[in-house]
Amino acid sequence: MGWRNAFDNAKPVFVTIYATVIIGIIFSSLYVISAIYSGKSAADSTTSWLSHVGSPPVEQAPNVSEPAIVQAVPTPSLEPRSMSTRPIWEAPLHTKKMPALKKFRLSKELVQERVKDNVIIVTFGNYAFMDFILTWVKHLTDLGLSNLLIGAMDTKLLEALYWKGVPVFDMGSHMSTIDVGWGSPTFHKMGREKVILIDSILPYGYELLMCDTDMVWLKDPLPYLARYPEADVLTSSDQVVPTVTDDRLDIWQQVGAAYNIGIFHWRPTDAAKRLAKEWKDMLLADEKIWDQNGFNDLVRKQLGPPVDGESGLVYAFDGNLKLGVLPASIFCSGHTYFVQAMYQQLRLEPYAVHTTFQYAGTEGKRHRLREGMVFYDPPEYYDAPGGFLSFKPSIPKSLLLDGEHNVKSHFSLINYQIKQIRMALAISSLLNRTLVMPPLWCRLDRLWFPHPGVLEGSITRQPFICPLDHVFEVNVLLKELPEEIFGPQINIREYSFFDNPLMPKQVKESWLEVQLCQEGTRDCVASNTTSPSGVLRFPKRSDEETFKTIFSSFKDVKVIQFSSMQDAFPGFTDKAREEKFRNRVKRYVGIWCCVAEHTPGHIYYDMYWDEKPGWKPIPPQTPEDDHPPP
Repeated sequence: MGWRNAFDNAKPVFVTIYATVIIGIIFSSLYVISAIYSGKSAADSTTSWLSHVGSPPVEQAPNVSEPAIVQAVPTPSLEPRSMSTRPIWEAPLHTKKMPALKKFRLSKELVQERVKDNVIIVTFGNYAFMDFILTWVKHLTDLGLSNLLIGAMDTKLLEALYWKGVPVFDMGSHMSTIDVGWGSPTFHKMGREKVILIDSILPYGYELLMCDTDMVWLKDPLPYLARYPEADVLTSSDQVVPTVTDDRLDIWQQVGAAYNIGIFHWRPTDAAKRLAKEWKDMLLADEKIWDQNGFNDLVRKQLGPPVDGESGLVYAFDGNLKLGVLPASIFCSGHTYFVQAMYQQLRLEPYAVHTTFQYAGTEGKRHRLREGMVFYDPPEYYDAPGGFLSFKPSIPKSLLLDGEHNVKSHFSLINYQIKQIRMALAISSLLNRTLVMPPLWCRLDRLWFPHPGVLEGSITRQPFICPLDHVFEVNVLLKELPEEIFGPQINIREYSFFDNPLMPKQVKESWLEVQLCQEGTRDCVASNTTSPSGVLRFPKRSDEETFKTIFSSFKDVKVIQFSSMQDAFPGFTDKAREEKFRNRVKRYVGIWCCVAEHTPGHIYYDMYWDEKPGWKPIPPQTPEDDHPPP
């Protein structure tokens, strides 16, 4: 029995040691997690989030030093947390099964678990918009907001979000998981789902900030919305002419554009509930009505008088609904943000950007957000196999600034850039590198209807850096075309790529500058020897074999940047490859729209304009001419 007495006497010691070890493990783990997600660069933090190694960051106050976070770490609860109350990005254990689908049904209890200060922020979509949704959530959590929910229109999205630790509910839509085109029957179905969702949530008694997935939050909007406690509905709009120069609500009498339902805030008032119900009933009764048009028709049934002389609110709908129009300068559309940069010109801080006023479908929206450096891509996006190629466009001042801003000067500027980009696409294809597009300068805006160059009343500067989708068919650029007809795929990146804080150090520090030179001049020979400053001089008009031979020595360099693309490459000597390349890139350019004095008013860009003597920027003269250039 001696050993038993000895064990009994030692038991408190063993228990103390065991507890100390467990607590040490727990706090060590918490210290590592807090160290990973505080005090690191944006690239480190987002890389961890995207790869989901460990738990993504718990919501916390911004700009808190690492020691403060460590000291503030609470003792972890051993009680199981529900999927709705679990901190966002804290993924559930994969050792457990996913809860039954009925657990994800929308209910007041489910919403209540996410509500904060009586507000819930909601978006919804299908699996095709997974990356948009993750970007949307990441921006909100970076702003310290966790009172959000995602409506999943298919079970594939629901499962994916659940396992990533994103609060999600089942909309029971059983939609396709693929992208749906604007205006398609499925697109209209998504609009009806939104209205049904609003009508379902408002009776719960919570304020609802409803958003589309193709927008991102750049600043916490809740304090701004709280400035207008009397408002039943605060809506964004497609307004492109500023009505205010500060952060007040837009002046409703001057807003002639449509109210946009991609961003709007609802309070659970009787007037708002009546509007939601009537809107829902209208759409369910007529499947041809577009949800946004229906909203505008109802709200504008009565517009006025103003609620008071101060707030900027107006009585609308049935005369009892108090409506406010969010300022388009800071609750931005794709035009006020990417074209006018209205917030910059007015020295304001934007709250949100919604990718409207754009072309090339979903791919165009994604590329716009990438150009604005507000889209979150996985780490491999920033370190592509084969490396990157870029160039300095070196646009003459006369093309940018001299003369009037008209169709002729616009096309002269664009054509100069198109020719260089065509050359860069060929070299990227030859060297199997991803092309980082240059910033694209435009003199004229692009729209869907005739206009004088820029919209009257807007503050669009001329010239301006225009989105790539103003000139190029981004969806075609990114589409995988049959290689036997179009040659190898040429990948691209946005012009702001190297400025993105997510750019990894190993890419930034692996760089080769290439200075084009005239063969026969001093030190201008085809050689892989760089200057003492690391610059490689390379002859203009070198053939493909010379390119391959010289640059094979630099295959491990991440970025090769050319000083120019003027006369850099004469083309492929293999006629079959040249033909395939031409088949590919001539599909890359789109149209400019539109002149007023001719129907149709659009003008096609031409990738090979310089090979056609007498080429002029004119609209198609006959119906037979109305097609992309051969």
